[in-house]
Amino acid sequence: MTKIGLFVDVQNIYYTTRHAYNRQFNYREFWRILSAAGELSPAYAYATDRGDKSQQAFQSALRHIGFTVKLKPVIHRADGSAKADWDVGITIDVLKTAPQLDRVILLSGDGDFDILIQTIQEDHDIPVDVYGVPTLTADSIKRVATNYRPIEEPLLI
Repeated sequence: MTKIGLFVDVQNIYYTTRHAYNRQFNYREFWRILSAAGELSPAYAYATDRGDKSQQAFQSALRHIGFTVKLKPVIHRADGSAKADWDVGITIDVLKTAPQLDRVILLSGDGDFDILIQTIQEDHDIPVDVYGVPTLTADSIKRVATNYRPIEEPLLI
């Protein structure tokens, strides 16, 4: 059975699907589709921890689907802005697990991942599929991904 590593940049997917479609990503349907293609292990969803009830319910739903949810607290800056970036954490997890995988699937439109994608392909000869909202996914990761898959119907609710 094909061993697939699944890495989801939850904040990126939340904001891009909301901005482009005013809808949410259908994690349950996505899991159903991918699990038919192989064993999803690891399956990480990287999210922020604001401590509110609706966010905790969403994270619980992700766990119920089968994801391991990794949380990072939101950092509030003196200027009033907030930050909770998982780019480094996602990169480290992908690099650590890639040698045991047959395929990497990344859900993010963030162009910062283009170097990671190239490294995995070159160093481990592993295909990397990227899922992202077409109008909000960096061209650089669309170009370097083995397969770019647009988030559209039926992956929206």
